[in-house]
Amino acid sequence: MTDIDKLTGLFEALGADDAQGWAESETEENIPQLARYRFLRMAWQDIDAWSSAAPHWVEAYRKDGPVSAVVERALGLGLTAGELGELAREVARETAFGVLYGLADPADGDLPPEVEVQLPRWRLVELSPQGEPTGRVLGALYEDLGEVEPAGPAGGVV
Repeated sequence: MTDIDKLTGLFEALGADDAQGWAESETEENIPQLARYRFLRMAWQDIDAWSSAAPHWVEAYRKDGPVSAVVERALGLGLTAGELGELAREVARETAFGVLYGLADPADGDLPPEVEVQLPRWRLVELSPQGEPTGRVLGALYEDLGEVEPAGPAGGVV
């Protein structure tokens, strides 16, 4: 079995639509695509949970929490749990995109340049299965967030 076959199998196990393409990109371009895909897949599982689990969280938020009155009012106005779930999913998607963008470029222009140059930066790096740094950075994850988005309804509005 070649490295690309092994990588393709791992992408398939994670549910990648274009497992071969992701594996080829990692092999040919030395981009940590498996680590990128795994990270983005995890993000989408969390994002999609806002839609797929909407009946549960809407009921829980309705009973208790800082937005219980808002949820109750939305339901009273005729919104369904599924519709609230789709709204929450979109907010979660936008938030994830913003966090991923900020991870790639923390300078958002709201600070004077003389302050900005003194501030720490950060990066997300790939580790081997044994936990050792590989030297490869998971940069610009926001660029592939939409690429990894699951197809079909997430469980809310159908």
